[in-house]
This record gives sequence, structure tokens and C-alpha cells, in this order.
Amino acid sequence: MSTKPHHFSTPVLTGRSIRFHVLAARDISLMLPYFGTELLRKEPAMLPRLFLNLICLSALLTTLGMKSALAEESHRSSYYKNGEIHVNVLGQPEGKPITTGHWDFKPSWSQTGDHLVFFRRLKDDPEVTKWITAMCIINADGTGFHQLSDGTFTDFNPTWTRDGKNTPVWNRKNGEKGGFHILAGRIGGKPGEEIALTSPEQHAWVHSAVRDGRLFVSGAPGKLGYGYFLMTPNPGGEAKFERIDCDLAKTGLLDRISVSPDETKICFDYHPGFKNEVPGRTLYVADFDVKTRTISNAQPFANAEGKKVWFDYPRWTKGGTAIVYHAGGKLFLYTLADGSAKQVSTDDKADYRYPHGEATPN
Repeated sequence: MSTKPHHFSTPVLTGRSIRFHVLAARDISLMLPYFGTELLRKEPAMLPRLFLNLICLSALLTTLGMKSALAEESHRSSYYKNGEIHVNVLGQPEGKPITTGHWDFKPSWSQTGDHLVFFRRLKDDPEVTKWITAMCIINADGTGFHQLSDGTFTDFNPTWTRDGKNTPVWNRKNGEKGGFHILAGRIGGKPGEEIALTSPEQHAWVHSAVRDGRLFVSGAPGKLGYGYFLMTPNPGGEAKFERIDCDLAKTGLLDRISVSPDETKICFDYHPGFKNEVPGRTLYVADFDVKTRTISNAQPFANAEGKKVWFDYPRWTKGGTAIVYHAGGKLFLYTLADGSAKQVSTDDKADYRYPHGEATPN
């Protein structure tokens, strides 16, 4: 038998050599039981190479496992802290905020990972729906700030489309009439260039989006009555609304809704009954079927007991393995795999709100 190695050349631990080491380990596992002591007797020179491959493979898998674990732990997020927007790894102390000197709310991270859209409060009021705000975009590194609206409206809760066009969308109050309608802008846009996606004559509110271009909205479009819908925008024309079925919606309000990156799950806050009370909401995760437009298997994961504390704004992390949310002025991370929750804000004297996972539009 030749002593020339087959898969047992000296390994180099690079990403390109992973396949080599897996094949080598396979061959080793097949050879050892068959040859046993015969291998030691006839080919003793092979033994060091066998052990070398096993050691290197073990080191490789250990390294990959550590990197995977670190990646899972290192969830990057944007969030509000005392009126300023931060971009940070959850659980780590903050550096400098990317906005300062204003009251900036509810950042949403673009799918491309390079932009945040948020609103800036310009005029305060005890009644939130009377705030005057401006919709804004900034690069994730804090550069490139610009306004999308002129600061004379009540513009709230932006997100992004997921259809590859990277379009910021948000909700604007319908004047004194009440209710909201949905607008769209563009990166680099200027105030006055925003376009209406729904009529100000009827209430509609955008929460999230799916890859085929539809928006996840709540509202009362036309004769359809109040509910939850996947809406196909038609700028300049009439949008198409397709109702979403959810048993839980028959007994209370779903709000702050976010579709998972793979579009198989959904998270939201829920309040039994139909009064819009903020403290005491329960956070849920559920299965979501885009094709059949159904929400099912809803399970509470935070504040199931309904404590009168503000639990809200559940948002997916990049990859969809966890959900970040705020509760009582702190940030928490819920991990789906083991059902665990832990605090990830680091300054207990600060007011944390509105977390949002990296490159994961709500």
C-alpha cells in the first residue's frame, strides 16, 4: 500500500479548506475501525497525519462554534436613549449617539444596513397625536442627515419596504379629522417630495412590509371595515387591501407589528379589549403565512400577566433569532431558541426605548 496521503496533506485552517477537513474526518472515521492495529503495523507513518487532521478539525469546529456563538450574542441595534439615537451592540456600554440636541424617536434600520429613518419631535404636547414632527434619514454612522418632511405635520413610526427599492414609508395624521394615512419618500429626498400611498379620507397605518412589495397595515379602508391587511401600493391610484386572518385580533388590538426577516413569524404588542391603553400590553410572537395571510399559534413572551408597565416595540434582530423590546425604560432581548429573556441596556438611570435590529426593517 502506498504511503502517499490521499486527504491527509498538512491542513490550512481557512474558510476555503473547511470542505477538505470534513472529508478528511470522514475518511479517518471510516478507516480507523477497519484497519485497527493493522494500520499501526503496516503504515505507522500514517498515524501522525491522522492525528494531525483530527486535531486540526477539532480546532476548526471549536473556532467556528465560538464564532457562531459570538455572532448570536453580538446583536447590533439602534435605539432611543434619553431622546438621542444610538447604534450599538446590545449589552455593551454606549459610545457617542448619532443624533444629539433634539428629541429623536423610533429609528428603523434599512435592509441594506446603511440608513436609519426616524422622526424628530419639533413641538411637544401632552397629547401625542398633537406633536409636530419631521421625518428624517441618517446614515448608520451618523453622517448624511436630511429631512424628508418639512416639520409642519404629525409624521410617525417609519419603516422601509423590503422589495429591494429601500423606500422609507411612514404615517401622517389626517389633520383635524383624525386618523392617519401612509406616505412614501426616498433616500436623498426633500420635504414636499413625499407621496401619499393611501387617502387622507380613510385611516391606514403601516407597521411592516414583505419582500413582494406589500405593506403590513392596519386600518379601515373603504367598506372593508377595521382590520389588518397586506396592502399593495399604487401611487396615484387605489391601493389593494387583502385582509389578514388572526383569531387574537377578534378579542383585542395588535400593534407595533413586525414581520420576521424570513417572513415566517411575526411579533407584536397586544391589549385585550379595544381601548388603546399603553401600560399593561403583552408582547407576542406568532407564526405568519404570507401566502394565506394568516397569523396563528400566538404565544406571549413578555408581560403575560399584564403588569401596568410599558412593554412595547418588539423588533427582530438580524437573522431573526431574537426579539429586542423595551420595558420600563430598559431594553431586553428575548431569544427564541431557549425562550430566555435578559436585560441588554446598561445604564439603569437612562430612559431606553424603541430598539431596532440591524438591517432588519420592522
